[in-house]
Amino acid sequence: MSDVTIVVPMLEEEAVLPRLIRTLAALHPAPAEIVAVDGGSTDRSVALALAAGWRVIGAPAGRGIQINAGVAAAASRIVCVLHADTIPPDDMVAVIERTLADRRVALAGFTPLICGPDRTRWGTSFHNWIKTWYAPLLMRPDLFLRGARLLFGDHAMFFRRDDFLGVGGCDPGIPVMEEADLCIKLSKLGRVRLLDRTVQTSDRRIAAWGPIRANWIYFKVGMMWGLGARGRLARHYPDVR
Repeated sequence: MSDVTIVVPMLEEEAVLPRLIRTLAALHPAPAEIVAVDGGSTDRSVALALAAGWRVIGAPAGRGIQINAGVAAAASRIVCVLHADTIPPDDMVAVIERTLADRRVALAGFTPLICGPDRTRWGTSFHNWIKTWYAPLLMRPDLFLRGARLLFGDHAMFFRRDDFLGVGGCDPGIPVMEEADLCIKLSKLGRVRLLDRTVQTSDRRIAAWGPIRANWIYFKVGMMWGLGARGRLARHYPDVR
């Protein structure tokens, strides 16, 4: 049996959960458990997760807060945080365990391809990939020189539960960029890796905003976070469901 818990923060995710449920049911090997952390959904998100056999807990809405609650509740040594609109490969659990068998790695994630029903957003996918390099180069050159990457929510990041708890988890006061902040914390314990294996993540934000505006928002929010304007991030990152 694997030693991996998958944590799924969710809020009003009824539209995307059926596909994720089918995908996670087909993982081989299977995770030890799947913990959905609901932030107060009023749709069928909780009912779908329970019907799938997932463990569901509640927490105040906010990705950092929900991730902290999910990791605290996890029974496994390793935790993967998977967004509800992100689809992993069927060998994800094996990849996670193999990667963290290297004690030099503190945190790692998959390379996301941003996909819609009939297209792959190659330009934004490439921007997101190169951003894992230029973000630490601009914001934390000390990390860049050590080979660290800054990863984000769509990367299906994973880490050791004890390490996460030891560095204090996600900052609950950061409404956006909490995963990048976690990368900085965990880079003190070891390497932050971006794997050459992919996950597919929804293009719903690009479809709503348009590709130019979406990439501008991603860049602007990242720069604001790096410059310390963290309390103003949420107003520049509209919610899309």
